[in-house]
Amino acid sequence: MFAAACLMACACQEKQAGGQEGFHNPDGNQEISITPDMNTVLHNPMNGWVLYISADADPSYFDKEIYVSALGKNVRIRDYASACYMRTEWKKMNPEDGKYFWQDPDNNISKLVAKAGEVGLPIAFRVIVDGRDRDGADGATPLFVRDKYGAEVWDSYATTNDEGEVVSSHPNWFTPLVTDPNFRECYERFIVAFAKEFNDPDRVAFIDGYGLGKWGEGHNVVYEQNNATSDKIEDEKQETMEWITKLYSENFTEVPLVINYHRHIAAPKGEGHDPSPNSEKLLNIAISNGYCLRSDAFGMRNQSWGYTDWEKAFARSWNYKVPIIMEGGYIVSSPGHQSGMKGDGYNSPAEVRQGEYDDSKEAKVNMMDFRVGSETESWFNDAFNLVKKFTVEGGYRLYPDKVSVPSEMASGSSATIVHRWRNVGWGYFPNNLKQWNYRYKVAFALLDSDGNVAKLFVDSSCEPSEWTSTSGYSYSFDVTADVPAGDYTWAVGIVNTEKDNVPEIQLAVSPDRKTETGWATLAAVHVK
Repeated sequence: MFAAACLMACACQEKQAGGQEGFHNPDGNQEISITPDMNTVLHNPMNGWVLYISADADPSYFDKEIYVSALGKNVRIRDYASACYMRTEWKKMNPEDGKYFWQDPDNNISKLVAKAGEVGLPIAFRVIVDGRDRDGADGATPLFVRDKYGAEVWDSYATTNDEGEVVSSHPNWFTPLVTDPNFRECYERFIVAFAKEFNDPDRVAFIDGYGLGKWGEGHNVVYEQNNATSDKIEDEKQETMEWITKLYSENFTEVPLVINYHRHIAAPKGEGHDPSPNSEKLLNIAISNGYCLRSDAFGMRNQSWGYTDWEKAFARSWNYKVPIIMEGGYIVSSPGHQSGMKGDGYNSPAEVRQGEYDDSKEAKVNMMDFRVGSETESWFNDAFNLVKKFTVEGGYRLYPDKVSVPSEMASGSSATIVHRWRNVGWGYFPNNLKQWNYRYKVAFALLDSDGNVAKLFVDSSCEPSEWTSTSGYSYSFDVTADVPAGDYTWAVGIVNTEKDNVPEIQLAVSPDRKTETGWATLAAVHVK
């Protein structure tokens, strides 16, 4: 595609607070002003709405439509989403020793992953190992972990009958002790195999890389029999956090990792207003291993198990350093459960959605959730105004508001490009992620009459992760147009420098500027 090699150009950067300061139009250049597109849903990585799906769902769920009264028509949920999230039991992903769902195309999870790929939604996973609260799923950890390898487990449903015999109402709903070496050996073997298949940023949005405790949320984690605690508990919590986050980070090297942040992270309990010991320290271990943040409790006002001032303060301390992902609670299917309307001061589903949205804006989240079933319908029916609002003001939304490029050049001559960028979203573009390693860069291209790249210029010192507000960020750099004489079109994009400099980040520019290959056209230029 390229008629010439990519030029990594040096740039002089100046951040300024908007207006004309820091931007100039060199002699012989043409200045282009761009009005941002504030309507189109942009499908960008680590940004936007997340569609949730059950491991048992029919793949047709990806085509589900919901009637939106505000629009007077049906809409497809997936058209508003940038990723698909599945959390499911380890045993469904690894049903037998050495056998995995991705080896069987007829496995339902395989069908869901394939369908997600077909419709252009990268998938995300959480692996659950805890056997409690599985709602008839017959446990979460594969039976061979206990029966073949002898992992020590806690049967929370075991009781003693009148004859003194230990009996269990659900003998396979066991929960492994996360400190047990046999459990860890089996789990490590699974994660290594899992990563070999899914350490792929083209297919995977993120991995929720903890998954211990009830619902995999990182609380009520079982370290000792009967979920007891000894004087070793703080050491066990830290050692386990170091073990599991290192395991994921060493294997998922290309895909973002996330952990559920809350004041009882890794604790053997899950409720109480006051934080468990060392919660911040434990989360910092995960972050140091390349993790981002997510919370399963946005909008939940209950001071015992909800989203409290502790979580809000922790999120503030990491704003613009790592991205934050939001999840709210069940409110429609179980109106007295979690954030519900019961006891949290809400009077309607619409009020709950507003509360979740307000928490999300305060935390500057990059992603929000479409929970399955009636929860998703609630967003579209009770709060569609917030669906649209987050689409345009949440996460990151990037565009160049002014660009100055030459209108005429001599072949082989040098010229100066000046460009200014804005982020009209409240979040940020996490180019600084350990797994991304600053691979996304602003690039300018000379497109020939067929729309192909004749010459590419990458501004190596222009860093998009620094664009954390609507203030302008200006840059100036010199380029050399060593292309044959002729007519070309200037174009701009944010490219993946690790993948042939292909534009991968959708910009908030009008659709008529966008090419099929992802470039945003700017102006014509004649090379003589």
